Amino acid sequence: MLSKSQIRTITSLQHKKFRKEHGLFAVEGTKSVTEFIHSNYIVQHIFYTSQAAAKLDKIPQNIKSEEISEQDLKRISSLKTPQGVLALVRIPTIPPLTNDSLLNSFHLVLDDVQDPGNLGTIIRTAEWFGFKSIVCSLGSVDAYNPKVVQASMGSLARMQVQYMDLLALIINIPVPVFGAVLDGAPIYETDFGPEGLVILGNEGNGISTALLAHIQHPITIPRIGQAESLNVAVSAALFCAELARRQSV
Repeated sequence: MLSKSQIRTITSLQHKKFRKEHGLFAVEGTKSVTEFIHSNYIVQHIFYTSQAAAKLDKIPQNIKSEEISEQDLKRISSLKTPQGVLALVRIPTIPPLTNDSLLNSFHLVLDDVQDPGNLGTIIRTAEWFGFKSIVCSLGSVDAYNPKVVQASMGSLARMQVQYMDLLALIINIPVPVFGAVLDGAPIYETDFGPEGLVILGNEGNGISTALLAHIQHPITIPRIGQAESLNVAVSAALFCAELARRQSV
């Protein structure tokens, strides 16, 4: 049976302040937990119900694990329908971007993306197309938010997501800066070259004015119908697909 202290600590991880304070975040579901077990992340503790035990891979001996009741799992889960397994995972220290690490590769850059589902979907999509890291503005939703972790479907286990001042990043940068806007050059006619940053903006406001001034290549996904805009996760998928296609040719 979980103690009140354990329940209080685990449920507090639903809030960014306490994730930062404890250096931990929660991962739920057999598939996602298994992905983190086999990743470079440090899994500190796994809680599972008797029904979920048979679905879990063998848990390494260096990871604490314990069987708990369905009722206790409901107390610590952030989901309306808990999925039988919850793991506590250490928040990693990600090395800062350097000019050298930007060369000969593309990075997605997210400017104040707020919706957890969008960020989780972007992480999952970026991994599908071979990206290794995503750069977020300091005002973007936290990658370790439970809803982001859930939406990433385990892809966060293999993706580096770091937060930084985007204006400081793109000033005097050694690679081209592309930006997704409504009135840019068509994406399918753009020469991306071998490297660069691709900036996608906030769901409602797009890319901030301060960053727009430093975008060298404004690009748009050509509109055929009458919709006013595309969801940012859909836009990210189209950019990732096009960049992956170019690199494979």
